[in-house]
Parts: sequence; C-alpha cells; structure tokens
Amino acid sequence: MQAFSLFFFSNQTSFRKLKAAFLKFPITNNQQGTTNNEFRQRYKLIAAFLFFAFVLQAAQAQNPVSLPTQPSGLPPAQPKPSKIAQQKVPLKLRASETDKVILKKYRFKRDAPDSISALQEVRGLILALHDDGYLTASADTFFRKNDTLFVDMFVGQQFNWVALKNGNLSEGLLQKAGFKEKFYRNRPFKPDDFVKLQKRVVEYAEDSGYPFAAVRLDSIQLYNGQIAAIAKVERGPLITFDSIIVEGKTKTKSKFLSRYLQIRVGQPYEHRKVESSFQLLRQLPYLNVSRRPQVRFAENKARLYYFIEDRNANQIDALIGVLPPDEGAANQKPLLIWEGNINIRNIKGTGIQLGLQARKVDRNSQILDANYLQPNILGSPLEMGFNFNLYKQDTTFINIKPRLQFSYYTTRYGKITFFGETRNSRLLSTENLKNLTAIPEFADVKYTALGGAYLWNNLDDFYFPRKGFLATGQVALGNKVISRNAAIEPQSVYDSLKLRSTQFTGSLRLENYFPIGKNGVLLTRFRSETVQNDQIFRNDMFRLGGLNLLRGFNDFEFYASTYFLGTLEYRFFTAEDSYLLLFYDQAYYQSKLPGSFNEDLPLGLGAGVSFGTPAGVFQFIYSVGRSEVQPNLSLSNSRVHFGLASKF
Repeated sequence: MQAFSLFFFSNQTSFRKLKAAFLKFPITNNQQGTTNNEFRQRYKLIAAFLFFAFVLQAAQAQNPVSLPTQPSGLPPAQPKPSKIAQQKVPLKLRASETDKVILKKYRFKRDAPDSISALQEVRGLILALHDDGYLTASADTFFRKNDTLFVDMFVGQQFNWVALKNGNLSEGLLQKAGFKEKFYRNRPFKPDDFVKLQKRVVEYAEDSGYPFAAVRLDSIQLYNGQIAAIAKVERGPLITFDSIIVEGKTKTKSKFLSRYLQIRVGQPYEHRKVESSFQLLRQLPYLNVSRRPQVRFAENKARLYYFIEDRNANQIDALIGVLPPDEGAANQKPLLIWEGNINIRNIKGTGIQLGLQARKVDRNSQILDANYLQPNILGSPLEMGFNFNLYKQDTTFINIKPRLQFSYYTTRYGKITFFGETRNSRLLSTENLKNLTAIPEFADVKYTALGGAYLWNNLDDFYFPRKGFLATGQVALGNKVISRNAAIEPQSVYDSLKLRSTQFTGSLRLENYFPIGKNGVLLTRFRSETVQNDQIFRNDMFRLGGLNLLRGFNDFEFYASTYFLGTLEYRFFTAEDSYLLLFYDQAYYQSKLPGSFNEDLPLGLGAGVSFGTPAGVFQFIYSVGRSEVQPNLSLSNSRVHFGLASKF
C-alpha cells in the first residue's frame, strides 16, 4: 500500500516536469512490445499515478480529460486517412480469456478501410478503457498477416473507488459542487468524474472571491486495484475588486460601467461577472469593444481594464415609401409615406437615452412613439424606461398607450423586465355606427395590464450582426373595460357584451444569424403575437404589413388577433456596414371578431441594398406580396422603400 498527495495547480510547470520523469519508465521491456507480466505488475502503480497526472492537466484546463499525444500503451496518432480507395483491413485483437470478456462490451470496427483507420480504432478503444477505470490497458504488439492487422491487447484490472472523503470542503462548497461521498464508494474509477467535481468547486470559489483556489487529492491510497483519497481545497487569498479603468476614446464613465456590469469596488472578486462583462458591453449600441477586458491582481485586489471606444449611435434618419393608387380609385395619385427617427444615446457618458419617432403609414393615419431610458436608478443595477405610443387610424379610432418598465441585466446575456401599461382606445367617428343590428367591429376600450419580458442576446454586433442568437418574449395580463359610447345607437347592442373581462397578450421573437462563407450571412427570424379575450375588436388587434413587419404590403394593412411570421434572409456583405440582401417573408394570421373569423397566408419577397456613405447608411428595398386580397405577385402592386439613416 502506498499513500501520497496530488495537487491541482493552475501553473503547469511542475506537472510537465513530473510527467517527463514518469514517461521515462517503460511499460514494455523490449522494442517489439512483448508483454512482461512482472514488469507490468511492478509499474502498475506508476501507470495509475501517471493517469492521475493526466487528470491534473485536464482539470486545470477546465475541460474533459485530455490524454497526451502519445501516452504509453497507445498506438501512434496518425493523420486522417486518404480518400484514395484502398482494400479493407480486417482487425483482430489477441488477449487473454479474461480480457476478451471485457473487450466484448466495447464496440469498434473490425473491418477498417485502411491500416491508418485500424490504428485509430485501436487508439479509441484504449481511451475508452482508460475512461472506464482500466488504467493499465494497452496495445502492445502490432503486426500484419495476410492483410489482417493483429493487435496484442492487455486490459488488466479495473481500478475502483473505495472512498473519496471530504477533507475541508464547506457546506456551501459541498452543496454547489454536488459532492456526496456515496458517489465515490465502491464504484469504477473514472477520472472525468473527479475533473467535473474539481471544476465545480473551483468555479464556485472563483465567484466567491478566491480566484486562485486549488483542489487537491490528499492521502491517495492504491491497493489491489482500489483507490481511496481525501478531497481538499486550498482557497488562497481573498481578492476584492479595486477599480475599473477605461481605456480608449470614450466619454463613458467608469461609474456607469461599474453599475451596469454590477462590479462594485470592495466586493469579493467574481470571475463570472468579469467573463460576462464583455458580452454585456457589446449589447450597448453606442460602444465599440475592441478586445476582452484584462484583470490585474496586486495586493489582494483586482483591477479591471476595459478597452472601449464611442460609436456613432446617435441617429437622425428619414425613410420614404411609395404606395400605388388604390385599385378602382379615380384621379388618385401615388402616395408618399414617411418615417422620421431621432435617437440620442449615452448622454454625457451616463447611458441615458432619448428617442422620438413619427410615421405616416397611409393617407390619414399617423404614429408617434417616444421613449426615455434611465439606467442605474438610485445607484442600483435597475434600469427604468418610459414609452409612449399614439396611433391614429384615419377617422376611425385613436389609441394612446403609455408604459413604465424596470429592467435588470443578468450577468450572462439576459435582461429581465417588469412593466405596467395602459391602452386607451377611443372612437373618433360614429357616423357609421348608428341603427346597428349587431356588435360593431370597433369600440371604446381601456386595457390596464402588468407583465414581464425576457431578452437573451449574444449577437456579435448591435447594428450589423453576422453571427449569434437573439430571443425575446413578453406576457401581460390585465383588465379590459368596454365603455358605452352614447353616439352608438341603439344602446342595446352593448347588452350582449361583457363590459369587464380579463385579457392576455403575449409575444415571441427569435433571430439567428449564421455566417456562410467569408461575407455571407443567413438570417432566420420568427415573430408571433397574440391577444386572448372573448370580445376582441379591430382596435385591440395587432397590425401587419410594411417594411418592419411583412414586406411587400402597405404598412398596417392587416388586422390580426394572432399571427406568426417567418423570415428567411440572405445578406452578402461588401463592407463592414454594407450588404446586398434577398428575403422571403411568410405569415399566417387570424382575425377573431364578435361573430366573425378570418385567416390568411400572405407572403412577401424581394431584394435590396444597404450601404454606408459619409452622410449615413442608405437603404433601398424592392418587394412584392401575395394574399387573398392581392392574389398575384404583380409588379404593379410592388412596394419601394428607401431611406438614409445618419449617425453621429
């Protein structure tokens, strides 16, 4: 019986010296690889110790166990086989009767396409045996006879855990790491199991102020193929955050970064926050992050360096669209629709944002949106936002929807939002709502709701993403109140309505950017929204159509109580901020009104170009669409959108 200690250090120098020393001990006693049982028994403990060293190396890399390029007992690593057709090579393993029983449990190809592939099969088999605790397994002799490759295999005994006991792991570490002694009692020794345990312990310590923590196996005992040890942790010194240093041409203040990244001076060091801070900064549209942050440790303190520059993100732009005359309309000219945006971001380096958007979507309809964003409310990581939306549908109705929300950024890609909103919808004209015999399609409605939303974003760029995934979802539940309009006659039409009810709304958006080749990007997008209530009116519904939602149709052309919209778009980048695009939009929507139901499958397709100029980003998109009311993909019903987005 032998007992010794094995330490896990982040510095690999001592390990390399140890491994080099033990590699000098052979497992075979001649150049032909003939097995010598005495020699094998003599160095069985050395092989086990060496395998523990492999565990050491893999654990410190925080990856699954990785064996060296040419560990003892493995066939030499070979390059990938040539694609040239060769005669198949049968593979036959020679072993003792006891070892043959064990080998029957493993799958491998007994007919390889060539000798190189045969050696790779043997190599994979040896690694599988090692992973299952057969630490002394090896392939000793290789020779070919009549096109068959013969391999002398030795499996040996399986090493088993007798016990792995807790040395000094605290209750918190035990809980976070999921360590229980019964998991290591009378079970096959698998190095990867301890690697995972060591990784969980070290990660918890790194996020608790101990970035130099190390785990060691103490009092390791090897006897008769059994392993017993004690797990201990060396925490190292307690490290706290010292300060944030901003490197680069930016007006962004370190105080704002500290609150946004949730990294406070004097708090224990958390490696998880440092790792996720890079992606959190990339989500800000007004910053360009040139490289990952650096951490410098001195006197038990950690100083963080961020390399950022201001990006032209303040926006003033205008978009103009051309709508053809309505079919059958006499003396009607094409209509110009327009959109204007003003967005001011990162005011005085504090992250404050202001936005204003005005749109004309048809001859008599307008939209006004305004928003304000205030990060770090009262020095907290909470972000407050206020949104205001006004939508006027010709002379039919007007919707006014204010919303107050509070958001919290998680330390890895996410953003959680809670909000309260109200929507007042009021009829503008009731001339056509007299002498009714059925419930009208429009009504005076007030909807007040509370809800939550979640955003997950790992896109590599805010404006011109080339890879990454974005997902956002929202749900809201509230009270809906239908008001009686005195101008509607007769008032008895309200008698069949439930004037107070509960209404649910939900939305989902998924986007995936997949690079194709050097300059190509494939965008797949899915969007859906729904409103659920027994009494839904047109002014409760979502609107589909236009450049931002189902191209090839007029803005807000379709009313939908529920819709699904899928987009397939290919972008070919000619510069960092310029690309050509081809797209296909496919939608399905339902319109549920009191006493009626409608559905359709509209689609839109087209092409366009977006390119950067000294004055801003110019965009031109040409599209056509098809639906029940527009059954043909006719060029006479095409839509043209072009605009210039100027950033400063």
